[in-house]
This record gives sequence, structure tokens and C-alpha cells, in this order.
Amino acid sequence: MLTVQSLVTMALFSVPVFAVVAAIDLGVPARWIGGYISLVYITAMASSGMGGLFALRFGAIRMCQACLAIAAISLCLTATGWLPLFMLGALVMGIAYGPPTPASSHILSRYTPPRLMPVVFSVKQTGVPLGGALAGAIIPVLVLAQGWRAASLYIAAACLVAMVALQPLRARFDADRDPGQRLRGNLLTPFRQVMADAVLRRFAFMSFLYSSVQMSLVTYFVTYLVEDVTLDLVTAGMVLAAAQTAGIFGRILWGSLSGLVLTARRILALLGLSMAAAAVVTALFEPGWPLAALIAVSVLFGATAIGWNGVFLAEFARLAPPGQAGLVTGGSMVVTFAGVVVAPPVFGVLVMATGGYGASFILLAVLGVAGMVLLAGIPERPGGTGG
Repeated sequence: MLTVQSLVTMALFSVPVFAVVAAIDLGVPARWIGGYISLVYITAMASSGMGGLFALRFGAIRMCQACLAIAAISLCLTATGWLPLFMLGALVMGIAYGPPTPASSHILSRYTPPRLMPVVFSVKQTGVPLGGALAGAIIPVLVLAQGWRAASLYIAAACLVAMVALQPLRARFDADRDPGQRLRGNLLTPFRQVMADAVLRRFAFMSFLYSSVQMSLVTYFVTYLVEDVTLDLVTAGMVLAAAQTAGIFGRILWGSLSGLVLTARRILALLGLSMAAAAVVTALFEPGWPLAALIAVSVLFGATAIGWNGVFLAEFARLAPPGQAGLVTGGSMVVTFAGVVVAPPVFGVLVMATGGYGASFILLAVLGVAGMVLLAGIPERPGGTGG
């Protein structure tokens, strides 16, 4: 599950990394990338909502294989360099990006003891920052060596190799699939189940705010560092990779602490405050800042704004009714991805309106604080098995 999440995420984050270069060939400003990301998550909202249902019917492994194949198709569309197909690739990428999280929750909740859920889910969710870190470290090198189109095709090939490698696991881990599971008319069922529960609903709204901060960071960070802080593309990619790597270790650390030192709710609240502080400092970046200082701030930003997901998903699985972890997670991801659809374009519009990135990063700080305030009203409650 970690491998699947990493590769699909790397496929998605490759585009923001080479956006500055691709924009020249496409004849659009670099800030168009916010629109690309929004298109991805429009379809990801729908596919994540259905992901838990598809996992029940076809099996979680089969769903992951399908997502890897669809991600490869998306990158091939991107590699054409024709703007209409490039943007169609965004919609296709969203179909691939939505289901892996509910599919993995479906499998992991069956095999993980409740006391280990925060750690196990956090380790799995390191696939998101790991994929982002790989994109930040590898894509600039590929772009400089062979161009952004070739870089897209290389990542597509890696997705297809992983798809084939998963096949031996299907007999064991898809043994619980139910071919009779209804799909038609059930698109909103997972979402409605989340909205009907007061505690799950508040956690879901928190994820809307935190995902807005997270995706705005990973979408615009390289472009911001290149355009306003005057770093070269490779160095900017390295700084992004540092943030993503911090997100990897952050997810494991926060997952390890959840339930042992602090409750999930309190950890998530502290992360909201910390990501807000990091956003404020990021807004103050200027040309000439020492690289070490830029990396230090990016590490704090990454550990918090990218590091919250594992604790959040583990708490959702813990609170889910027995056997419904994948279904409920799919419903929550609809809300999570809604934040990603809305935030990057708003971030980009604010950049254009103000002539710089400072006000946009201050907005991210406000969203982090709002998430912390929202969590303050959530009562602690025992959960189900999730399995």
C-alpha cells in the first residue's frame, strides 16, 4: 500500500515540479498549475467516494492496480504537450488518485490491531510525502537531462511495473471481495454516512482546511522559490524534497504519539497551530535568505502541513463501524479533496491580485488556525474496530 500511494502521488506531484518549464511550451503562465490541480481533485472527489465501494466489490488490490494503470495513462496524455490533452490528463489523474486511500484502509483495518492503527496508518500515509519527495528530487534531474515529456513517460512506466508486481498478492488480500456489492446509486452513500455523524463530520471539515494548506504548499512551493526567492529549479526541488521528507518522518512521529502521549484530536490541533506559524515565516522569504534557513522552515512546514494525514485517517478508521473503514474513509476523502479543489486556484488568484505570494501564505496560516479551533469542539469518544 505504501508503494502504491508513493507512485500515484509521485505521478501527480511531477506536474507541479516541472510546471515552470512545461508552462513555456504550453504557452501559459506558471500559475496555471492551480487549475490543473483543481481538475485532478474534482474527479478525485468522486473516485474516492466510490473507492470504498469498489474495494468491497472488486478487491482493494485490484483497485490499486487499476489506479496505477490510470495514472500511467494520465502521464502519457501529459507528455503529448498539447494543452487540451494535458488538462484531460488532470481529470484522468484524479480518477487514479482517489481510491488508493480507501482501498488501503479497507485492507489495513482488517489486519491491524486497534492500538497500532495510528502507527500503521501513518506509515502507509508516508507514501504521499514520499511520492512528493521523490518527485522533487528526481523530476528536476530528468527534466534537465531529457525534458519534461520524457520525465512523464518514465514515471508512467514505473506505475505499470508496480501494477504487474501487485498481481501475486491479489488472491490473498482480495479474498473478501463481494461481487454482489451494489455500486449504482451509491455514489453519495459514504459521504452521507460521514455527514450524519457529528464527530466524523467535524474531523472531515478539519481535513478540508488542512488539505487546503497542504496542497497549496506542494503546488506552489517550487514556483514560489523560483520566481520570488530566485532559486534555480534543482535547488527549489531540493527544498521541496526536504519538506516532503519531513512530512514522512512527521507522519510516523505523530502516529507514534497518538493515543500514547496525546489524543489524536490534540495532536491534530497542535499541528494546525504549527503549520500556521510555518506559513507566516514562509511568507517572509526573500532573495538572499540562507539556504539552510529556507530548508529549516520547509522542514517545519512539511512535518506539520504534510504530516497530519496518518493520524486523521487512523482516527477515522478507529471510529468507523465494524467493516466500514474503507467506506467511511472514502466519504471523508470527498471533503478532504474538496479543500484541494478550492484552495490552489484561490491561492493563485490571490498571488495575481497582490503581485506576490506573501498574502497567499498568510491565508494558509489562517486556515491552519481555523482547523485548530474547529478541533477544540470535538469530544473524545471510544470507537469501533474499524475492521
